[in-house]
Amino acid sequence: MKYCVLIIDGAAGWALPEREGKTSLELAHVPSLDAMAQEGIVGLVRTVPKGMEPSSACACMSVLGYDPKVYYRGRSGIEAKSMGISVADDEVVFRCNLVAVRDGRMWSYSSGHIDTDEAQALMATINEKLGGDEVHFYPGVRYRHICKIKGHDDTLQSICTPPHDIPDKPVAEFLPQGPGSDLLLDLMERSKAVLREHPVNLERQARGDIPATMIWLFWGSGRIPEMPPFKQAYGLGAAMTSGVDLLRGLARMADMAVLDIPGVTDGLDNDYGAQVVGALKALEKHDLVVIHVEAPDEAAHVGSIDEKIKAIQMVDKEVVSRIRPWNMDALRVLILPDHPTPIKIQTHTDEPVPFVLWGLGFASNGAHRFTEAEAKSTGIFIDDGYNIMSRLTSV
Repeated sequence: MKYCVLIIDGAAGWALPEREGKTSLELAHVPSLDAMAQEGIVGLVRTVPKGMEPSSACACMSVLGYDPKVYYRGRSGIEAKSMGISVADDEVVFRCNLVAVRDGRMWSYSSGHIDTDEAQALMATINEKLGGDEVHFYPGVRYRHICKIKGHDDTLQSICTPPHDIPDKPVAEFLPQGPGSDLLLDLMERSKAVLREHPVNLERQARGDIPATMIWLFWGSGRIPEMPPFKQAYGLGAAMTSGVDLLRGLARMADMAVLDIPGVTDGLDNDYGAQVVGALKALEKHDLVVIHVEAPDEAAHVGSIDEKIKAIQMVDKEVVSRIRPWNMDALRVLILPDHPTPIKIQTHTDEPVPFVLWGLGFASNGAHRFTEAEAKSTGIFIDDGYNIMSRLTSV
């Protein structure tokens, strides 16, 4: 038996009044996904435990079969693991976004989705000017980077707000505050002068692109607990493909192989076909493969209904259509969003998400489409989301 997990990041959401009260999943034309919903088991699953942050870190940890209440200690530590950054007992790490602030408001949490080469050049200068014995900056992918701080564990007590939670809002109201925040505020403030006249930003402005005007620190964490290897927990060798450091970090925490597939990104420019072909090829060597697609979430974060629908449809056309006919007699599939990302608020919520379990051993439970409402109507609800992996893999 082989297994495939497809995570369509942020695909779930709320009804859109401007689109006849339908959600993005309801508006999307997804014939392959709907066919699998008609042939398999559809229901709702709570991927984010009550009281925990509705992040992809918590949610995807659940999807992979690990209880966030036991193993989750902060997102930045997971991303640091993905990037090969060690975190000692006297060190903490923070996500460091390159953001754009204009007229005191959050203009872009991603500096216009700056490309990786430009972002890494900016971060190299940030580290040169602001780094030292106690602070080091590590470049990541596009706008997402890591700041490691030594000897200041009080910074973990700071109240920090993710920049994607405050689109077009006055940033002064959401800067780090509370114990330990002085150092974070100092680094963020000093970054403005470093970035202001940087050649990369001058070139971006000349092209009409959004410049990176400052760094934004949030999601602090210390060392992360060890998780049992996936093969030990579920008896299966596993691999993952994703365009974001967070998911690659979770894969490494679970001792999954991380697939390096050219063309896999975190946006609409993702090569969906190459990603699924590479993932299915990996099933020749591994028992289970996880395909994580970030694009719908990114579209929702910028409030684009059309881009979110387009991303969902691309997943159906390029990914699901290739999974469904693949050796149907020896394959089990789980498809779901990790969390909702409603267009209205442009950030994550902790509401349950729809799922479909399809393949050998899963018979139809009467669903017709893969939507939030259809999943709710089946009456199937998995409250502890980390149990869904056992539902997929148990024979």
